[in-house]
Amino acid sequence: MKYYNFDIVFQEIPDEVTLAVNITNCPNHCAGCHSPHLHGDIGFPLDEAEIDGLLAKYGNQITCFCFMGGDATPQEVARLAAYVRTKAALKVAWYSGKPQLPDTFTAFDYVKTGPYVPEKGGLKSRGTNQRLYRNTGGKPVDITSRFWR
Repeated sequence: MKYYNFDIVFQEIPDEVTLAVNITNCPNHCAGCHSPHLHGDIGFPLDEAEIDGLLAKYGNQITCFCFMGGDATPQEVARLAAYVRTKAALKVAWYSGKPQLPDTFTAFDYVKTGPYVPEKGGLKSRGTNQRLYRNTGGKPVDITSRFWR
């Protein structure tokens, strides 16, 4: 699994300062994708050593680590999410373009599901098909409405 870039963001996960890591080789190819360059198998390997480096540099500035994509290798995303938990007291999130929750849902504190559909909009649109779930005791709680303020 590879990543292209990352950024510290404030809007992806409510109430969290999030290090959002953009995973490449996206198999979804959503119409209207805002990051079509992430469709290619490009970037840098995302492994434990790379995560260690990111956490060493940004770990004290963030409250959440978010995998933005990774649908081509969901088991690897879950494995690395577990690794992040062993290294830092951070929330872990996954932005997936798949329409359903992954089998590995309990590995995350938050999971966004759903492909981007231009006419329905993203999470900020009340008509969106996308959903953001918070893991509450192993159960998904839909918190999408937090984006509609």
